[in-house]
Amino acid sequence: MATPRGFCAGVDKAIDALAWMVKIFDPPIYCYHEIVHNRPVVEEFRRKGVIFVDSVDSVPAGAPLVLSAHGTSPQIVAQARTAGSVVVDAVCPLVTKVHHEVKTRAARGYDIIYIGHAGHEEVVGTSAIAPAVVHLVQSNADVDALATRLDPRTPVALIAQTTLAESEWRGIMDHVCSRFDNVWTPSRADLCFATTNRQAAVRAVARASDAVVVIGSQNSSNTLSLAQVARDAGCNKVVRINDASELPSGLSGVIGVTAGASAPERLVSEIVEALAPAGPVEEVRVTDEGEYFPPPPELREMLSSLETFLATTFSAGATAGVTASANAPRTLRRHRAPATANPAVSHEPAVPQSPVPPQSLAAPQSVARRVAAG
Repeated sequence: MATPRGFCAGVDKAIDALAWMVKIFDPPIYCYHEIVHNRPVVEEFRRKGVIFVDSVDSVPAGAPLVLSAHGTSPQIVAQARTAGSVVVDAVCPLVTKVHHEVKTRAARGYDIIYIGHAGHEEVVGTSAIAPAVVHLVQSNADVDALATRLDPRTPVALIAQTTLAESEWRGIMDHVCSRFDNVWTPSRADLCFATTNRQAAVRAVARASDAVVVIGSQNSSNTLSLAQVARDAGCNKVVRINDASELPSGLSGVIGVTAGASAPERLVSEIVEALAPAGPVEEVRVTDEGEYFPPPPELREMLSSLETFLATTFSAGATAGVTASANAPRTLRRHRAPATANPAVSHEPAVPQSPVPPQSLAAPQSVARRVAAG
């Protein structure tokens, strides 16, 4: 068992944000692109009334809309807000950091060499920050082609998709530096800590395994990177699966298990159970992760306002003999106990610790209990 594995802080933030929206609003709730790249997670949200769209034109005016963890172009965000939608941006802060780097370097006259996978939502959103100067490359050959169009003396900034395998970033970075004279790179690589931690863990596991099972979806870049890292580490049999039903037959010997950053831990448990190990289960831990990302500011503000509204309504009801439901907003979900069938999605959204003001999220849970009790 590779550790760290599975959900990262950015995914936790995004899933909790969408779970809160499901609690607050009547369905449907809209989400621009899949909230995270994991099929079981997305399907569970669909069952709860979430509609995933690839265009904000598909979102009715005023409808609640969550933007995915992968980051969204400023144009799309502005379009959604102009349409009057209730917009909550669940972008990972590490993607926001890359957006800021692109914006800053472009403003200083740099051309941007962006290492990423064409068509991936993170790449689409980041490229839209400064489309005139962002050049997407996926190989050394792409760098060579770009060098024929740009003067080698052109100042370039090297930016990367956060979920790449470290080998992808390192090899192309070295080639860019060999082809251009003036290259800026961030003080820390754009690869997120969760990506590099999970790659280090699966690398350690793969070296001692006869086969490695990587849990995650085909459209998850960090999951595909984990599988590639396991192969590069020398494991000859690496399989990527969504869930236990896809486990291939014939796996034997020492089996390594890891999960992409969008895969919930319940899938890991189900797969280990299906593997039915004859010997002990060993955890290979390369580091501990204690990172926490607070909920999106729009959601914190919304929940704080909700708390104030309900507290005021209950106070008035206690003295005037009226119930909260008489004055509650039409969209407010009032008599709903939290479901727990799928811990990956249906769990109570995490109550953040400092620096988030405790009144912004802790109170709605107690308020919900008071509502349910009448």
